[in-house]
Amino acid sequence: MTKTINIRSKEEIKKIHEAGLLVAEFLETVKPFIKPGIRTIDIDNLAGEFVNKYKVIATFKEVPNYFHNTCISINEQIVHGIPGDRVVMEGDLVKVDFGIRKNGYIGDACKSYTVGKVPERITELVRVTEEALYKGIEKAIIGNKIGDLGYAIQRHVEKHRFSVVREYVGHGVGTDLHEPPSVPHFGQRNTGIELKAGMVIAIEPMINVGTWRSKVQSDGWTVVTQDGKWSAQYEHTIAITENGPQILTSIK
Repeated sequence: MTKTINIRSKEEIKKIHEAGLLVAEFLETVKPFIKPGIRTIDIDNLAGEFVNKYKVIATFKEVPNYFHNTCISINEQIVHGIPGDRVVMEGDLVKVDFGIRKNGYIGDACKSYTVGKVPERITELVRVTEEALYKGIEKAIIGNKIGDLGYAIQRHVEKHRFSVVREYVGHGVGTDLHEPPSVPHFGQRNTGIELKAGMVIAIEPMINVGTWRSKVQSDGWTVVTQDGKWSAQYEHTIAITENGPQILTSIK
């Protein structure tokens, strides 16, 4: 990982956007497949077919000792769930995190999907998590600081009596999956590094029903809530531009 914060040219941002559009396309097209009876490895295999179709690289496969195209986390699993034989059930909350490399540049995003009927509090969790992402994006403007993003996210989340995961944060995006700067989803206004035109960051709030504290399961990857309550996540790759934040992983 590079230690300096990269300032990307307009041409580089265009390349990241091209990768991001493919990520967005997959996260949209996979939605109807996430239903009772499908295994998480089946979802991952769909991602494999997708990267083969477009002749791109699944960036998670570039991570040492990780062998899948996606991370798929269900219910109390926060992030880094390993696809396998687990069967998606009615009432589950499924998070699919996906990134690809195209022409050397990376797009990275995550969505939460509810399966059938879920409790009202979980519906609210998913809604508030997505809203919080956009609250953070609104603050991703030149002259603001990283803390302004985290403050906006945390304030919205806690207003609805949810909690923000502290141990896992957003990051810079470009030619490496995780680049500086770190982008916490909590914090104080006017703190941290100043945002400048050309920075590209992933904002990816992980929001829990109960405690924000997490633990890693015995597989060494899957992160779960300490209290077993459920978690949701949304993520976009964002460019800081003269015209405000540009979402690079949306087809809308």
